[in-house]
Formats: sequence, structure tokens, C-alpha cells
Amino acid sequence: MKLGIVGLPNVGKSTLFNAITKAGAEAANYPFCTIEPNVGVVTVPDKRLEVLTDIYKAKKTIYTTIEFCDIAGLVKGASRGEGLGNKFLGHIREVSAIVHVVRCFENDNIVHVNGHIDPLDDIDTINTELIFADLEVLERAIAKLNKNMKTDKTLSKQIALLEKVKEWLETGKCARAIDLEDDERKIIATMDLLTYKPVIYVANVSEDEIASEDNEHVVRVAEFAATEGAGCVKICAEIEAEMADLEDEERELFLEDLGIFESGLDKLIKASYSLLNLISYLTAGEPEVRAWTITKGTKAPQAAGKIHTDFEKGFIRAETIAYDKLIECGGSLGKAREQGLIRSEGKEYVVQDGDVIHFLFNV
Repeated sequence: MKLGIVGLPNVGKSTLFNAITKAGAEAANYPFCTIEPNVGVVTVPDKRLEVLTDIYKAKKTIYTTIEFCDIAGLVKGASRGEGLGNKFLGHIREVSAIVHVVRCFENDNIVHVNGHIDPLDDIDTINTELIFADLEVLERAIAKLNKNMKTDKTLSKQIALLEKVKEWLETGKCARAIDLEDDERKIIATMDLLTYKPVIYVANVSEDEIASEDNEHVVRVAEFAATEGAGCVKICAEIEAEMADLEDEERELFLEDLGIFESGLDKLIKASYSLLNLISYLTAGEPEVRAWTITKGTKAPQAAGKIHTDFEKGFIRAETIAYDKLIECGGSLGKAREQGLIRSEGKEYVVQDGDVIHFLFNV
């Protein structure tokens, strides 16, 4: 999973990126400090793996990961090449979802590219540029389909769909907010529209407001996110930066002192999994304990294919037990089997979050 961190210059996106990835991307108080995208990979915290590692005395613990990409700040006119617009648009096409950082704090010492603090205006600036870029894509696609209509009359339905989305974008709304049928969504998903990508709005607040619910900017961002079916999390990038080099215990104490009990990274990861409809299943044994990320609704053979294609091709069955049930048995598969808690599931089984699975296959 690759998430692209975007936002206007100086909203705190590079500071946030540095903190959550410890990658050391430059963060400076001037626009376009980030030109080429910085990339950092972070592990997805999962306490279940720690418990299983202790139980099985595993030699390796392998967490699933998320790749964060810090993309250059965007300004008005980016779709026409202003600032670093073309680079920005090119990099954003490569990500699974967008993490859109918006400034919800006041600080006279940090310049704002628009000269004032208004997160909805900031969101509109970026979304407008992405909409312009998407309109160009749709116009080219519609022109091509109209040309091909001379030999293929069945394209009329697809043209009508693209025209419908184009008209929606022309109202200033993102494609992800349009109401479409399932078959229509499949078609639009192939268009690689920037405003169709899932998005999480990150409301970046000051340190003294992280535990408060009174920030009107954050409330407005959350309300706007709800209109798009988007995610929204409140984070203080400066706090994340301060915690970046702390050990786990020190980090927990630091958060408690601030009156919060979850880091910004943890919030962001949970929001990402929810937005992209992802879950994790687990495999466990002495060689290694590992988490595997799949889309919710994935059936057992396809889940097995995440480990190796041979597992999917030669799938026989999946021996599975819910993580909580296994822990109730002290982590003993033998005890779990005696109690009838290990299930033998076939090709139609839909894997659940936290399933501990052993796949049987034959190639």
C-alpha cells in the first residue's frame, strides 16, 4: 500500500512525513522545499504479532508495511504547470490513496502560501487542480470513444457515463463523491482519475490543541470529509516529530502527559485500513510470525496467494482459528484442536481480520 502525502506548501506535511517515517526529508519554511517525492516505509503496529512471537518463540516477526510518499507542495495553477504542478500530478497518480494535510493551526512565524488560515479553502485549491487534470483526461477519453463510435455503437453507454462524471466535476466536486452503480464504478476505476482516489484529510493542529475538541477548523474539515465519504484524522505534526526518536514506553508516557492515547501514525494507519477496506490475517510458527494484508471479503485461496501463487493454485483447505480463541487456549494449537476451535475451511471461506491460518496445498 502506497500513500501519497499532499498539501499546500508549509502546512506541515513534510514534518509529518519525517516524524512517521524517520526518513529525514527536508522540512523548511519556504515553498517547494520538497521537489522529488521522498519515500519512507513504516511497519504497521500489531500487538497480536508480539504475543504470537512470544508464544511460538519465533525466530522472525514480520509486520506488514505501508509506503508513504511525501509529494511536493501544490499551488493554484498546478494543472497548467504552475509551481511544480506537472511533477505533483504525475507522482500522485502512482499512489493507492491520498493523505491530504491541511493546516488547522495559527502561527505567525510560519508563512502560509495563501496568506491566511482557511483549511477548506486549502482543500478547495488542491481539489480544484486535481479536478482540472481529471477533466482533461475525461475530455480526451470521450473524444476517442466518439471517434470509435463509428465502428462500435456499444460505446454509447460508456460515453454517457464519462459525460455524467465530467458534468459532476464541472460543479467543483470530486469524482469520489459521485453516486454510481457498481458496474459504473468499475469503469471509472480504470480511468485513473486523481479525484477518484480515496483520501484521508489530516487536520494538523498545534500542540496545545491536540487534546481539545474546540478547534473549529478541525470540525469544518471533518464535516467536509463526510460529504465525500473520506477519512479524517486530527494530528499534531510537531508532536509526532518530538516522539520520533522515543522508545515505545517513553512514547506512551509522552502521549499520556498530553492527554491522548494514540499516536498520529496509529490514527493514520487505522484510517487507511478502514478507507481502503483492508484487514490482516496472521500466520504463526517457530520460523516466523507474520501479518498479511488483504482486502476485506477475500476468499481463502486468494488470501493464500498473497504468500505464494502456488498456495492459490494448489489450494486444498485452510485450517483457521480466530486470534482471540487461540489466545484463550494459551496459544496451543493442540488444545485448540481438542476443543474443536480449529476450523477446516474450503475455497468459499471469506477470511476474517485476525484469523490465524495454516494453508494446505498441493501443486
